Amino acid sequence: MLDPSQVSKPPIAFSGSPIDRADHIRSDPDRLASLMNWKAKLLIMDGLNPVFDDLGGIQWGSLADAPEEAELVFLGEMEGKACFAAVPDQGATGPAYANPAIWEAMQRLAPGDLALYGGARSLVDWHARHRFCARCGLPTKIAKGGWQRNCGGPGEGGCQAQHFPRTDPVTIMLVEHEDRLLLGRQPRFPPRMYSALAGFVEPGETIEEAVAREIHEEAGLRVRDVEYVSSQPWPFPSQLMIGCSSVTDDPEITIDKTELDDARWFTRSELEDARQAGREGNEHLIFPQKFAIAHQLLAWWLDK
Repeated sequence: MLDPSQVSKPPIAFSGSPIDRADHIRSDPDRLASLMNWKAKLLIMDGLNPVFDDLGGIQWGSLADAPEEAELVFLGEMEGKACFAAVPDQGATGPAYANPAIWEAMQRLAPGDLALYGGARSLVDWHARHRFCARCGLPTKIAKGGWQRNCGGPGEGGCQAQHFPRTDPVTIMLVEHEDRLLLGRQPRFPPRMYSALAGFVEPGETIEEAVAREIHEEAGLRVRDVEYVSSQPWPFPSQLMIGCSSVTDDPEITIDKTELDDARWFTRSELEDARQAGREGNEHLIFPQKFAIAHQLLAWWLDK
């Protein structure tokens, strides 16, 4: 079995939040209400985008800074203070890679701040997009400190369904053949950028089955020996990237052009040369950036 600790240094982006999620407080409405006072902290956000303080970290204010009538989500406790975030008027409307503020956050924020921001963003975005019940269509209201939404209640006409923040599992995987790795590129990638193949886990699948299916669909390869390596929260909107490795015995690639522009095999020396070249890469390849789990997976493979 692979050792996940080998890909956890440096910390994977959006992991390692310093906050105590304090589920025991979420479940106690009276206790939670008692913490909503002048001592509490509010994570300042511009919609879903982070706001930086003078030192380049995430900015905190008080509950008085929350927009009028905004729903407040309890993030947890940190340094003895209750921490909250306000639900914006609108959830995410476009792809994360088209938002410069997100790229700036990933470049500027320290690991703990980035993890805290990512978790808060996922949660308030979910609330902004789930104000109505998926079962009956009536309005929902915040519950359990923001870690649940309920449809109506006694005498309110709702169906009383309970809704919970979701996380979508995505496999991202290395494919190895005779000391080479398969990487692909999507149409939106900059020139020379290749990365590990990835895809959503579908209902009724194990992680191993999802890895095998996605690789066969996108590259026409049959794989074996699928093993878990590491994972990464990816809050755009709320995914869990599950990093895996696999092996194929037949290197013949058949590219699904609806998913990929290109896919090819890279030797160990080609990948190492691109890694050493830094952010701009070399004339053939740009190595995935450090905040992506693809970078960690490739580094693990090169260093083992």
